Amino acid sequence: MPFNLDKFVASPSVEELDSLKKSDIVKVAKHYGIEFQPLMRKDEIKRYILEYLVDESILPSTILETAITVPTDNTFELKRLEMEMNKEIRLTEMEREREREEREREKEKEEREMQMQKEKEEREMQMQREKEVFDISKHVKFVPRFQEDNVEKFFNHFEKLGEQLKWPRDKWSILIQSNFTGKAQEVYSALSIEDSMDYDKVKKAILQAYELVPEAYRQKFRKYRKADTQTYVEFAYQKERHFDRWCASKKVSTFDALRQLMLVEEFKRCVNDDIKTHLEENKADNLKEVANLADQYALTHKFSKVGQTQNKSQFSKPNKKYGNSSGTTGNSGSQSGSISPTNSGKKQPDSSRQKNDQFLSQKGPHNGKLLHIGKIKGD
Repeated sequence: MPFNLDKFVASPSVEELDSLKKSDIVKVAKHYGIEFQPLMRKDEIKRYILEYLVDESILPSTILETAITVPTDNTFELKRLEMEMNKEIRLTEMEREREREEREREKEKEEREMQMQKEKEEREMQMQREKEVFDISKHVKFVPRFQEDNVEKFFNHFEKLGEQLKWPRDKWSILIQSNFTGKAQEVYSALSIEDSMDYDKVKKAILQAYELVPEAYRQKFRKYRKADTQTYVEFAYQKERHFDRWCASKKVSTFDALRQLMLVEEFKRCVNDDIKTHLEENKADNLKEVANLADQYALTHKFSKVGQTQNKSQFSKPNKKYGNSSGTTGNSGSQSGSISPTNSGKKQPDSSRQKNDQFLSQKGPHNGKLLHIGKIKGD
């Protein structure tokens, strides 16, 4: 006959409680709100129920005297069981926590993969839209004309247009190459396909090709003058740019390097043109090295005698143009107009002075008067 909890609660008795199975006793204990451990034995739970019924005056107190008592030696067993139970609970909780963390990691991994895939698809869609929307043929006409004598200005102008017109940067190299000429066209043709698609690499290669002669940047800096249409601020900006380009081509980045640059330039300005050319060919950037090279060159080419070739008399050769203008002869017995080199350092005869007067009359600012004086002396 199945257990009827309501019937037992309506009329509880020790006899009926003794006849119940453990599962039925558990139901009774839960009905009365009695706390117990699931691993407790049937008699122990029944003892708690009886104590509750006595406390509630449902059953007489004498019932407890005749009720089954729990052996006192079960206390340690209960403790052991409780500890094992707690251990199992902790292990179960740890396992659940581990599984939860594993699920969270898997979820985060899936979310990252989904996000990456989404970003990849968006990039591909963006590239596809750019290909569909951006028509190079419609924009190439806006690319400025390439100027080999002002490469930097061309790149600056192009980059400003690219930003203003919202040109995709990966299309810049295709747009810019359409206007290349001369050396720039050769440099672009020599690039690999991958590098030719990279605007920054194209720009770097072309600038390097036009930066081979720092002397050109120096001359630009020194010779640059203010235009009538420029403000002084604009002039100063351009002057500064030329100076920076000169320093960049010489790789000047420290005060000492700048000092050497200025000293070497001034040294070259003060020496013979042949020595200056020799120094330019050797590309020395240190004043001491430049001075040593100049001394070596001067010694080798016998330039140590300053001005040896520049102090020759301009009258050391016969004046063929005016040599026969007068029919007289001088005291030296030579023909008129022929001046011997051996007489260049001596007092000249009258005929020689006459011819010199005629020669100088053609070189001086008062040609007519000096020529007339020469003829009077000849007469």
